Amino acid sequence: MRMSAPKVLFIDEVHPSLPDRLESLGYENVFGMAWNRQEVLEALPNYTGAVIRSRFRFDRELVDAGNQLRFIARPGSGLENIEVAYAESKGIRVFNSPEGNRDAVGEQAMAMLLALFNNTIRADREVRQGLWQREANRGIELKGKTVGIVGYGHMGGAFARRLSGFGVKVLAYDKYKTGFSDAWATESSMEQLHAEADILSFHLPLTDETRGLATENYFDAFAQPVYLINTARGPILPIADLVKCLHKGSVAGACLDVLEFESTSFENLSKEGFPPAFQELVASDQVILAPHIAGWTHASYQKMSAFLANKIEVLGRN
Repeated sequence: MRMSAPKVLFIDEVHPSLPDRLESLGYENVFGMAWNRQEVLEALPNYTGAVIRSRFRFDRELVDAGNQLRFIARPGSGLENIEVAYAESKGIRVFNSPEGNRDAVGEQAMAMLLALFNNTIRADREVRQGLWQREANRGIELKGKTVGIVGYGHMGGAFARRLSGFGVKVLAYDKYKTGFSDAWATESSMEQLHAEADILSFHLPLTDETRGLATENYFDAFAQPVYLINTARGPILPIADLVKCLHKGSVAGACLDVLEFESTSFENLSKEGFPPAFQELVASDQVILAPHIAGWTHASYQKMSAFLANKIEVLGRN
């Protein structure tokens, strides 16, 4: 009697190479991207694997429903929408693929910083309006600056690599690592970042510890005004505190690919529903905004699925 193939439920859209690869490994793919949470909950007992991005939280109820699950896979890096520890306590492996989008995140952080320092967005807007304001758009050079990276994992390391060649000093702080100095960054204490950093870039997961981390007091600890980059998660940085820091000068400028106000799926933002602090960000030439597109390239879309497939293949051999 032929055994039925193990089934994988796709709760979110992914690059088609992932289901293609899983099919070649003997899995049966079921696409539940249009299913609501209740439908997913009822179906999970029949599945060996689940693939989700951020459509909804994979909480304890869903983990318990998936009593045959061997893995939960999330393309990308952040796992804050999955009850990782609880799933692993049930013998379910949780995979992500930060290796797939780290290069794209590093490039986006670099692009936003250069655009901010060179007034690129404002200058483009002015030229399109027939304004030729060279002096008002005189830029800042990166060479000679000290860049502080907070969180030195896949993303922080990728940004450090992009900075090589710009003549900057790169310091990296990671609370949970030691001895990680490499060719691109020097391991640092937070106190050293406070004393030396001109530019600060967050590369942290969203956890109870990092949520609301970068308050007004956080930036007050720096010896000089810093330029801020956040390509990590929006809730790390309370926007009201950032606006206060921009007003008083403890933050000289900001590149924000993520916002405190994003929905779980990073979509369908309503400008009218945002508080006054966000309206100030929109009006400020000291701030560059993007809709959570760091890591969101054509190449990374494919690579995230490829790395996940590799991890699932290894699991299948064990």
